[in-house]
Amino acid sequence: MELSVGANQFFWKPEQWAKLYDELATAPIERVVLGELVCSKRLPFYQDRMGQAISTLVDAGKQVSVTSLGLITLKRERKMSAELVEMGVDIEVNDLTMLSYLPENSAFSVGPLVNVYNESTLTWLAGLGATRICLPPELPLASIRILTSVAKDLGVAIEVWGFGRMPLAISGRCYHARLNERTKINCQFACEDDPDGLLVSTLEDQPFLAINGVQTLSDSYACVAHQVEELIEAGVNALRLSPQSSGFSEICHLFRQRIEGEIDGASLAEKARDLGREIRLSDGFVSGVFGAAWSGDPLGND
Repeated sequence: MELSVGANQFFWKPEQWAKLYDELATAPIERVVLGELVCSKRLPFYQDRMGQAISTLVDAGKQVSVTSLGLITLKRERKMSAELVEMGVDIEVNDLTMLSYLPENSAFSVGPLVNVYNESTLTWLAGLGATRICLPPELPLASIRILTSVAKDLGVAIEVWGFGRMPLAISGRCYHARLNERTKINCQFACEDDPDGLLVSTLEDQPFLAINGVQTLSDSYACVAHQVEELIEAGVNALRLSPQSSGFSEICHLFRQRIEGEIDGASLAEKARDLGREIRLSDGFVSGVFGAAWSGDPLGND
């Protein structure tokens, strides 16, 4: 089973952004998706570093894709989307609008923001040229088994969300801007203050969601530490790891050790929480219970 690193969902300083991909060049992963997924206003801060990051990763033997935006609305975003094709690497489609910019009969990948919930959608995308699909993180193992079976017959590789805060929605409104009493056009990049997203709690002060500019995320970090063997048996080709601001290279190493059978699920979970400052873990979508559930105890502790 391969390890794939998804596009960074958060807004980091350019130096921190570049450092991530330098570290991934030597990490035990096979594939990296980079580029801007959430907000087009962030891209100019690191756009001039994209070429070097791609070269570094390719030279290290990694498969490289660039992501489309999760929501393409503005004229300049449409222009940015069309320009992605000129980069000469695989495109990961996270908004179906991106399909209109791809050359006819060209191969592409599909990201987790596209709702591939059934065999018909998967078959339709494969017919258009999709060679790899990262399934949405909310699918249970039973559905994953069905889709991997269909994908195998179609020659499509399947990724499953393996680690990280789960993307739940993209909005036209910027939550970070509103929280700071700013307009979206004058947000002053408030999301930079929360490099792993900002926790949203209920009125009863219970952790609920996280916000990241225009994006809504899960509060808990999905972690399939306890389902690795089942996912391999189901025919999943890769686990997708979503970058976090600290200890991410170590996360990659932990999942590689887990896949190779060198550590068990409980050990991976314990070490992942330590690296992420006592984050809460969940695997309820895959296990089919409810999203925030965890195979350990209800608080996310084994």
